[in-house]
Amino acid sequence: MTDQLGIDFATTHARKRDPQTSKDAAKAAEKFANTHSGRVLACLLTFGPMTVDQIAKITGLQTQQVNKRLPDLERAEMALPTALTAKSNSGREERLWVANGS
Repeated sequence: MTDQLGIDFATTHARKRDPQTSKDAAKAAEKFANTHSGRVLACLLTFGPMTVDQIAKITGLQTQQVNKRLPDLERAEMALPTALTAKSNSGREERLWVANGS
């Protein structure tokens, strides 16, 4: 499955320069790459820290779908919220999320 930007979410990604934890997370994500959680994780692994709105735009998911999956990924220790924030589509500050180990 690919998104509007041509990203293949069935194939997980980690850059060569990424730490081993990111490579491990990408490998672990393969088992659910076509799920919403897998798409969110693949997005974070590919693009780095992002807001919910940014993730939703790239993955084609709705923001509420992304909001439901990020805590699941956090509990699985695959994604983490950062202390950084950026403006959401509504103008409010929202935190950025990263793949664990990024």
